[in-house]
Order: sequence, then C-alpha cells, then structure tokens
Amino acid sequence: MKMAQRIVALLVLVLVVAGTVFFWNPLWVADQQIRYHLWREGVESKYVEAGGYRMHYFEAPAAKGTAGTPLVLVHGLGARGEDWRAMIPALAAKGFHVYAPDLIGYGRSPKPDANYSIAMEEAAVMHFMDAVHLSRADVGGWSMGGWIAMKLALDHPELVDRLVVYDSAGIYFPPAFGPELFVPTDAGGVRKLMTTLSPEPHDLPDFVTRDVLRKFAHDGWVIQRSMVAMESGHDLLDFRLHQLERPTLIVWGGKDELIPLSVGEKLHELIPHSALRVVEGCGHMAPLECSKPVVASTVDFLRADPPIEGGEKVISAAK
Repeated sequence: MKMAQRIVALLVLVLVVAGTVFFWNPLWVADQQIRYHLWREGVESKYVEAGGYRMHYFEAPAAKGTAGTPLVLVHGLGARGEDWRAMIPALAAKGFHVYAPDLIGYGRSPKPDANYSIAMEEAAVMHFMDAVHLSRADVGGWSMGGWIAMKLALDHPELVDRLVVYDSAGIYFPPAFGPELFVPTDAGGVRKLMTTLSPEPHDLPDFVTRDVLRKFAHDGWVIQRSMVAMESGHDLLDFRLHQLERPTLIVWGGKDELIPLSVGEKLHELIPHSALRVVEGCGHMAPLECSKPVVASTVDFLRADPPIEGGEKVISAAK
C-alpha cells in the first residue's frame, strides 16, 4: 500500500514539474516535440565546422538505402532548420538526400557580431556545402532563403543543379509593413506578425505569447541586422535575374500577405524559362502549412527529364 502511494506521489510530482516546465518554457517543450518527431522520421541533427563556425543542420538520407539526390534547403528570416519539418521527411521518402542548415545567427548555429547580409549567408551556405562534401546539389530557399539561393545560383552556378524558391524575397517591392513587424515587443505585435504570415493563424495562450516575446528580446538583434542589410538594397537581384541559367521553380502561397504573389509573378517574368506554381488558399508559410502540394510540385520539378521550362499553374492546397 505504501509503495503504491509513493508511486502515485512520484507521478503527481512528475506531472507538476512537467506542467511547470511547459508553462514557463512552452517554446522549448514544442522544440523537443518537433525534434523527436524528426528523429522518429529518420532525420539526424548534426553539427559541422564550416567557414570557421560550428553550424547546426538536419540531414535526412534518402529512403530505402539509396544514395539519393542531394538537396539543400535554406530557411528564411528569423527561422531555422526545424521550419522545414513538414518537407524534410517527405522529400527523403521521395529519394532525396536532404540537408537543412541553420544559417549563421539562427537556430543552433553561432550568433557572431556580424552584419548578417545576404552575401554573408550565401558564403555560409557555400562553406556548409563544402564541409559536408557537396560539390553540387539541388537548392531550395524559402523567403530570405530564396534570395540567398538565387544569389548562390547566380554567383556560383557550378554548385547548383536545379533551383526552387518558395515565397521568395530578392527583388524590390514596396512593403506593406515596417521592420518592426519581425521583432514584436508586445502581444499585439505577435498577433500582427502571425496574421501576416498565415491566413489562418493560431490563437496563442498568453503564457506562450510571453515566451515568444522573451525569445525576440533575446535574439531579435540578429533579425534586425539582417533587415538593415536587406533594406540597404546592396544584394537586390532585380537586374541580375535574367542571367540565372539554372532550371528554376517558383512556388507561392496565393494568399501571401508578407511577400505578395505579384513578387512571384515578377520573378517568373525575370528568370528565363522559370515555372510558377501558386498554391491557392495558402500564405507565406506554404512549405509548412501546405506541405503536401508544395512537396509534390517540388518533386515533380526536380525529377522532370528534361527539366520543366516555363508555364504557370494554380494548384489546390489539398492536392
């Protein structure tokens, strides 16, 4: 009887501790769940010395023991490798050997005192590819990551086989927001950011919002420096994209309020022989929230022989 009481008391204590951890650190708890899910799907969390930094990355070998086609995924502003969590296992299952690094300043990679320009992050991707012994790969980039990927394909076409960009920055457009959108300082700012990123944002409990604000207060300086570098216009690609020779797929959420569809259409116009796929009903988070049609479009493009050239298509989010 006493043993049963001790077990019950221990279980109660464990639940109390778990509840306390979740209440005070909900983002940490969510991260552990995401990483556990990726691990269960065969995705490995690794580090590599690249360009003088110890970069963190996720790696998912192709299914069925095949070598797989190397595919590097580059995340966007304020993001990290975990944001590709819906796509990494799905692409590996389709025969790709997937690498998703945390850019310098983001995720579990170092945060040095640097300018965080597009050129700096492009160099980080180059160093990463060299460190994991990739002489050439397909490259995908989301938002700011698309900008980095396009610049890489322009500056070093020998490193890129095919290119896929998702709701990508990289050319000038008049934004409907200020830089403060990306580093909110109150609950209203968090709600505005979420409604800008997604047409169907989740309602966050107050204790989660507080943790989000703590994270921005701690790491927001990197995002701010990235924004300053991007707003300088130094790395804009408007007058270079006509030189992009790699087969290119442009995927866009039809309801993207952060970087509107008109930007994707302009990219399609500027990049020779590019193909455009618009995922109806999805916003800027299409690779996460509408991953099924995004993965299908990506695989179709990367596997097509000969490469798909030109054309526009609207696809359903439920495809």
